[in-house]
This record gives sequence, C-alpha cells and structure tokens, in this order.
Amino acid sequence: MAKAWRKIIEIDEELCDGCGQCVTACEEGAIQIVNGKARLVAEKLCDGLGACIGECPRGALRIVEREAEPFDHRAVEEHLKRLQAEARSFELACGCPGSQVREFSARPAGPSAGHIPSALTQWPVQIRLVPPTAPFLRGADLLIAADCVPVAYPELHTRLLPGKKIMIGCPKFDPAEEYVARLSEVLRQAQPRSVTLAIMEVPCCRGLALILEEARKRAGTDIPIRTLVVSAQGEIVREEEL
Repeated sequence: MAKAWRKIIEIDEELCDGCGQCVTACEEGAIQIVNGKARLVAEKLCDGLGACIGECPRGALRIVEREAEPFDHRAVEEHLKRLQAEARSFELACGCPGSQVREFSARPAGPSAGHIPSALTQWPVQIRLVPPTAPFLRGADLLIAADCVPVAYPELHTRLLPGKKIMIGCPKFDPAEEYVARLSEVLRQAQPRSVTLAIMEVPCCRGLALILEEARKRAGTDIPIRTLVVSAQGEIVREEEL
C-alpha cells in the first residue's frame, strides 16, 4: 500500500519507562510493550488522533507528520480480534502439566516453630495461564497482584491471600491488551464476589490498575476494586478504590 503524508504517533524510547498506560489508552491496539518499551505495532493501526498522549507520565509520546501507511479500519478490527482470540486461547504449546487447572486446600501450619503455611489454593496463578472458565474463579474473592508483590510483601500468605484466589502478572513485560481481554472475560464469566488489586509503588505498576479498569469497563460490571500499594520495603503504603 502506498504511503501518504499524515499524522502518526512517535515514541521516544529514551523517555519511555514501559508503564503501559499508552497501551490501554489506544483503542486500536496500535501500541504494545516490547522488551520493556512502548512500540508502534504497525503504522496502519495508528489513527494519528493522539488519544494516548495524555496518558504518558514521561512525555514520551508525540504526534508527528510524516510519510506512513494509511490508517486501515479493517486491519484494526482484525488486529483486535486476533489479540482477543490469543488471550482467550493462550495455552502452553507443549501441553505442559504445569498449566493444568487445579484447586486444593490451604496447607496447615507445620510442626516447626515460625513455619508460615501457604495460603495458595489453586493452580495456575499467572494471568496469561488462568482460563476465565476456571471453576475456582466463580464467585471468588479475587486477588490480582503485580508479580513483584509476593516477593516484596512478606505477609502475602497471612494477610492478603487467605480466602482468595490469585492471579499475578507484570504490565511492563506482558502485552497489556492480552491482559485486558483475559481479565474482562474473567470478570464477565466468573463474576467474582470481590476484587483486590495489589501493586508496587513504581510508575510501571500503575499500568496494571489501568488494565483492570479497562477490563471492568469491557465486562460491563461496576464491581468495586480495592487497591493496595506496596513499597519496595514491603509495606502497604496506600489503600484506595479503583
């Protein structure tokens, strides 16, 4: 297709910190996080309107005029359908038993002094691996956590996880649109009783809140989301409603 002189987004990779806020703001799915940086997937997917610019906390986005492929509505529709299909059908190609859906009881306290039992009662835990149809999600109290939270917060198994099902992921290194599609289906199909979001006190982690907010909108639900912000020192420094 012949190129034309038009407006299109430009991303300054030096300024970009990979927070993913522009990804969720782009309704065409034209931007994805690749190797920790926002990248334009294809010129024909960008309409050049710049809805993503105001979402960037680092000022890494701007609209420029240059030769580019014309905007293609049909390509956008096909691209979004493909992203949603990939999110719904994502499974390990090898059929590894590690992705098998399982539910079990929490472990009792062990005999040794100071032993902290695991509060985990399901498998898998990664957002990309938990199917929206997993029986353990139905009507559950759901904990969605950035995957740094279990490392930083020492009381995850004693305060946050008991009685909940957990899904973890990283908005900086995984495709935001895939998360949005997966989580919107979880909210729509499983209809969890409550949702708690645990994120780290770093800019890129805020992307997970934006992803969940968009997923809630797509699912057509108004379920309240309790958000906990954890510091790198392992303390809950803030609690808010999403």
